[in-house]
Amino acid sequence: MSRVYNFSAGPAVLPERVLREAADEMLDYRGTGMSVMEMSHRSKAFQAIIDQAEADLRTLMGIPDNYKVLFLQGGASQQFAMIPMNLMRNRVADYIITGQWAKKAWQEAKLYGQANAVASSADQTFSYIPDCSDLPISENADYVYICENNTIYGTKFHELPNTKGKDLVADVSSCFLSEPVDVTRYGMLYGGVQKNIGPAGVVIAIIREDLIREDVLPGTPTMLRYKTHADNGSMYNTPPAYGIYICGKVFRWLLDMGGLEEIRRRNEKKAAVLYDFLDRSLLFRGTVVKKDRSLMNVPFVTGDAAMDAKFIQAAADAGFVNLKGHRTVGGMRASIYNAMPLEGVEKLVAFMEAFEKENR
Repeated sequence: MSRVYNFSAGPAVLPERVLREAADEMLDYRGTGMSVMEMSHRSKAFQAIIDQAEADLRTLMGIPDNYKVLFLQGGASQQFAMIPMNLMRNRVADYIITGQWAKKAWQEAKLYGQANAVASSADQTFSYIPDCSDLPISENADYVYICENNTIYGTKFHELPNTKGKDLVADVSSCFLSEPVDVTRYGMLYGGVQKNIGPAGVVIAIIREDLIREDVLPGTPTMLRYKTHADNGSMYNTPPAYGIYICGKVFRWLLDMGGLEEIRRRNEKKAAVLYDFLDRSLLFRGTVVKKDRSLMNVPFVTGDAAMDAKFIQAAADAGFVNLKGHRTVGGMRASIYNAMPLEGVEKLVAFMEAFEKENR
């Protein structure tokens, strides 16, 4: 069977080059006589893998020396608790609620202190990003939290909020490495890699060193302290070794294509193909305010649940899979991450045009 065009929100499409390289090295990684999957994380071979992965990520993002790069486990959802445990020293933090994941992070933070919802777009089903230029930031807030790209609802912060001097913490799971980023504007940014970088099981956290401290909230387990992982080079315990290896290959793929400026150019071109069609279509329509649209996740509907279902099935039969929208939203969603080729989006649009002619 030939490969399909996979529009899944995550786990998601990976670069074919990376998959082929991993396949070639599956039984024997560079003369070791074993797979990376079988390799001790204490071996020289794996140390070289994780060191190169971190170095390449630092190059890609221009990560300053005073930021630590941590390869963690537990998914982005574990960070919802780990962040307040480690950073909420005044027991106060401000959250901007732009979707389900920001809402879950906010609800989790309320277990540890005063978590204030200082802005929200829930009033219009999270279809826009609220004005964050002059928010009621708490004087004693330890940080301001955002989910930068909202996978389910297809919105993106194209301008970061004015945090009035407070550290910004951002979940960037679904826009990680999709465009250049100024790391110095964040106290911490993190994301699960399964959307845009690698296989499920790895979370990458990039944290300014002064935020990694001993004085965490009482009762914080050893494994949930950033200092534990920073002091041990992400290898306090067995890390998600094979996932880190694949992430490293994706970093190299991005560097070889020209880095984050080039991938942004490609992503903007892909997104324009799909959004331009949605804007002129008489059957399909996008659900997000134009200025807040994501380059990565594109939700759309016909306005008729039965027609949506018919389209999803017809698309799957034609090799365009995982287009069903999130269960909380319905409709369709095309996730067009870095590894989705332009050809995949162009062919999807051609299919949508033909479907529209047959069903209007």
